[in-house]
Amino acid sequence: MWPLAVLLVTCIFTQSQCAQDVLEERNDLLERELAMMVGSSIKLSDSELKANEIIMKLKHEEMDHGFIYPNQFNVSKHFFEYKDEVMKTKLFQIIQRMPKGAVLHAHDIGLLSPDYVLALTYWEDLWFCRTEDKSKIEFHFSKTTPVNRCATKWIFMKDARNASGDVKKFDAELRKYFTIVIDNPNEVYTDVNAVWQRFQEYFNSCGNLFSYKPVYEQYYYDTLVEFRKDEIMYIEIRSTLPSLYDLDGNVYDSVETAKSYKRVTEKFMRDYPDSFGAKLIYAPMKLVDKATLQEYIRIALEIQTLMPDFLVGFDLVGQEDLGVPLREFIHELAEVRERLDFYLHAGETNWYGTTSDENLFDAIVLGTKRIGHGFALIKHPLLMEEVKKRQIALEVNVVSNNVLKLVEDPRNHPLATYLSQNIPVLLSSDNPGVWESLPMSHDFYVTFVGVASRHADLRLIKQLALNSLYYSSYPDKHKLVHEFEIRWTKFIDTIVKGKW
Repeated sequence: MWPLAVLLVTCIFTQSQCAQDVLEERNDLLERELAMMVGSSIKLSDSELKANEIIMKLKHEEMDHGFIYPNQFNVSKHFFEYKDEVMKTKLFQIIQRMPKGAVLHAHDIGLLSPDYVLALTYWEDLWFCRTEDKSKIEFHFSKTTPVNRCATKWIFMKDARNASGDVKKFDAELRKYFTIVIDNPNEVYTDVNAVWQRFQEYFNSCGNLFSYKPVYEQYYYDTLVEFRKDEIMYIEIRSTLPSLYDLDGNVYDSVETAKSYKRVTEKFMRDYPDSFGAKLIYAPMKLVDKATLQEYIRIALEIQTLMPDFLVGFDLVGQEDLGVPLREFIHELAEVRERLDFYLHAGETNWYGTTSDENLFDAIVLGTKRIGHGFALIKHPLLMEEVKKRQIALEVNVVSNNVLKLVEDPRNHPLATYLSQNIPVLLSSDNPGVWESLPMSHDFYVTFVGVASRHADLRLIKQLALNSLYYSSYPDKHKLVHEFEIRWTKFIDTIVKGKW
């Protein structure tokens, strides 16, 4: 028989070894899972490792405080409640200075702040018409009273402002039409349709304000400037290409609007030679019949013939649940997929098995180069494998998905799964001006702090920025990435030296 002391030692040793084996297996599983994450293949330099320590300390402080006090974790709230507060944090200020690559999913007149839009109402020759209850408003530039129909009567903006007796109050009321931000979003925006109705009212209200040709061109130029300030190198802008007008009664069709985009882009690149400019995705509304779609396609092909290096593709936009499903247009789109590249919205829905959800299948078989949103892809394991195999990037818009009621808490955003499985993914911002976020800084911050793993570090956000370049349609990606690396090195240096 073994002496009692030997038996006790053996038992303790065995228990200790068992515990060690379990811990080693746990750590192995964790490391293997982290190795699957977006950015895991990036090897950080010595300087990046030092910067990473600083960034992760700030990230962990915010997350750990929120873990202990969940009601104080900003990112779990509605975006309107914390969008200004987080800008005061050191981590946000670092992200604001970070090179963010490209914006590949942004819509023409939803990009600049309501304060910018309000300033447009100080332009000469502007008239407005408002319903008696002030629920709706429209604008028009004209030398004389506009001939357009009006629900009440046309009022000259300058006269109305001067006669208001309180210009500050007048402007504050006017500003409300240029934003969907309110104090009680969860009470007013009770569901997807409710917030989308208000979202659509923004575009309806501002339609004729923006489609005045001088305003449209200035707005686009200033968009490029503003995005450059937020450390964005390149943009692929989606536009409905609305008809524009001027004071002389001229009306400019969609092709002419595309020419305006190209001219303004060229001017911007002359003024800011460090920028890589922008390209155009023609993206008209999807709630149309087949005859209208055929006209859209004709316009796209005409623009492509005229500007083959500027127009990069075609999309259809609008509230996906209420739009015409892509399968209704399969024949028309399939006929031109060899001549037009597609960058299709799909899966911007929280339904499963509906036509809006199954737009994902249609987009993939139509050969889309990227998928706009792809929110519902999480429910389709086969399609997740397909987008990886076919290298179809998802253009994820985290803040947009929160504001437009697809997800209440970004911690539950499907992007968390896409990141963990190294799905081809990039970040974008959709219509940041409408909900008063910065062009890209808020989306990166919310993703880093509120969506990604606590373990996700500098490698993740660097990879997301690089992905926006890799999956862009820019012809010389090597040049684009090379310039990004130069800017990234300077950014890392500012962190290490504490200059942020």
